[in-house]
Amino acid sequence: MSTRVEQLEFQAEARQLLELLIHSVYSDKDSFLRELISNASDALDKLRLETLRNKDLTADTSDLHIDIEVVRDPRTLIVRDNGIGMTHEEVVDLIGTLAKSGTAQLRQQLQDAQRADATEDLIGQFGVGFYSTFMVADKVELLTRKAGESGATRWVSTGDGTYTIESVDDAPQGTSVTLHLKPEDAEDQLHDYTADRKIRELVKKYSDFIAWPIRMQVEQHSPGGEDGAPDTVTVETHTLNSMKALWAKPKNEVSEEEYHEFYKHIAHAWEDPLTVISMRGEGSFEYQALLFIPPHAPFDLFTRDARTGVQLYIKRVFVMGDCEELMPRYLRFVKGVVDAQGMSLNVSREILQQDRQVTAIRRRLTKKVLSTIAELQTGKPEDYRTLWTQFGAVLKEGLMSDLDNQHTLLQVSSFSSTFSDADGGEGLTTLAQYVERMKEGQEQIFYATGPSADQLMKSPHLEAFKAKGYEVLLLTDPVDEIWVSSVPEFDGKPLQSVAKGEVDLDSDEDKAAHEAEREAQKQEFADLLLWLKETLAERVSDVRLSSRLTDSPACLITPTFGITPALARMYRASGQVVPTGKRILELNPSHPVVTGLRQAYAAEKDDPKESAPQMRRLAENAELLYGTALIAEGEIPEDPAKFAGLLADRLAQAV
Repeated sequence: MSTRVEQLEFQAEARQLLELLIHSVYSDKDSFLRELISNASDALDKLRLETLRNKDLTADTSDLHIDIEVVRDPRTLIVRDNGIGMTHEEVVDLIGTLAKSGTAQLRQQLQDAQRADATEDLIGQFGVGFYSTFMVADKVELLTRKAGESGATRWVSTGDGTYTIESVDDAPQGTSVTLHLKPEDAEDQLHDYTADRKIRELVKKYSDFIAWPIRMQVEQHSPGGEDGAPDTVTVETHTLNSMKALWAKPKNEVSEEEYHEFYKHIAHAWEDPLTVISMRGEGSFEYQALLFIPPHAPFDLFTRDARTGVQLYIKRVFVMGDCEELMPRYLRFVKGVVDAQGMSLNVSREILQQDRQVTAIRRRLTKKVLSTIAELQTGKPEDYRTLWTQFGAVLKEGLMSDLDNQHTLLQVSSFSSTFSDADGGEGLTTLAQYVERMKEGQEQIFYATGPSADQLMKSPHLEAFKAKGYEVLLLTDPVDEIWVSSVPEFDGKPLQSVAKGEVDLDSDEDKAAHEAEREAQKQEFADLLLWLKETLAERVSDVRLSSRLTDSPACLITPTFGITPALARMYRASGQVVPTGKRILELNPSHPVVTGLRQAYAAEKDDPKESAPQMRRLAENAELLYGTALIAEGEIPEDPAKFAGLLADRLAQAV
């Protein structure tokens, strides 16, 4: 007996996404079976794990497996498992809607994608494989019962934007998905999913390594005797997969295609990995690991609550799907499996955090991943560039958190620079390459931080560096504002921001030649600098002449040990209290605006009461000079309306 049937609508974005999938977004329709088998395998893993954790769970685990049933008339394909199953609420949450964030982004990217392989790449990032069933079926039914519960749930949809759901009383433990296949296409025999040979082919290709048996009943025809007896038909149950753990096989026994299919299974991906890492540990801590670096960053790479970590097995028994303890946070994009030999199956995250074996394995895995990245950097530069483009910002997090591997991370890191950006921003440089190009006598590695390389290339802070041929690293990721303070040097060369502290790019000879000129400038501008410091006292800590400006009138400098405005904003956004620090205003003594301001102040300074209106005007010019320095580096004046009013007034007088 069943309760009443409810008809519900898909979540709006899910409905639009479903429409795209139904209209053959995938170029390879066969992939739907891999997704269903992967989901079934996950359900069996979860049940095995839950029975270890919950001894009171009443669930049958005597013969965990996956069944595939083919019905030729009517054309039907059924994939069922006796795993963990789902509750009514879980069906609505996981099937009726797309609970993951980023659905709108995926939908827009799918609509914009021009190539079929590009769309597959996008789908792999968002984990919506269940919906691929509607490419081959015009109706999908799901029947599921949660292990340990008596009630079951039936979900049905034709992909038209709605689905029905009802509670039923009688159903086996686990989940079955029934596909009512679309009418047979006589011209497309390659996609006949009612043919035993086709199902065998797909399971062998995509799911041979699944740890659970994948079974299918197959008809065996025996010819009749010479006496005219009819053919006999027997039904036998065949196991379609080898169930061999790929990570336990010697590398020479595993093909590249097998590795790639295994990656797609564990990562729920649709493209081949960028590289494969196979390793094993001997001695006191025995383990086997099979790791993969993806070719694309997932949409939730920087989401705080995203599930990260590799899968943990113990003696080939699945224990945990997202073991963060085995991989540092900055390598959270790495996918794979680690099979430890000497641990108890009954482990928790608290136990893992204190386990010496886990700590040792984590250390070895980290070094292996970093050495693999180094090998890509020297041996496969295109693959390395892809990796750095997708995951460079994440890897740089390790410069702050992993001091043991900090130097290695610095070696495998790449950056845009004024040297590599000269051809339009396509180049990247390593720190070692930067050091090789350093000018004679240069002792520091110069860098600039900002939102984009293009904006930094136009920054006033770089003017003298470019004029004198000094290369500057252009650091544009938010994390760059933080890690530079954690890295004192590279190969004995300290890192120096072009926007912090004092900078003197002159050689010893130039300093001697220009010493008299500089001293004269200091005397000439002394009164103006003192007046500006008093006038702008609420905004700046000091005003001085600059040696880093050639074209702009002024720029703002953070004190050597001060916090940059961008870093202060990041700290405040994370809830930390950061004191508001004043910066230093540097002036270009050769710029007409600055020399004009000096002359105007010199003419009025002796009798400030008599020339009060002119002094107010000079004070407003000082505000404009400070505001333009802010704007030049991408900041906004503290009082935009006041700044705009002053600027409009000056423009009105100039026309």
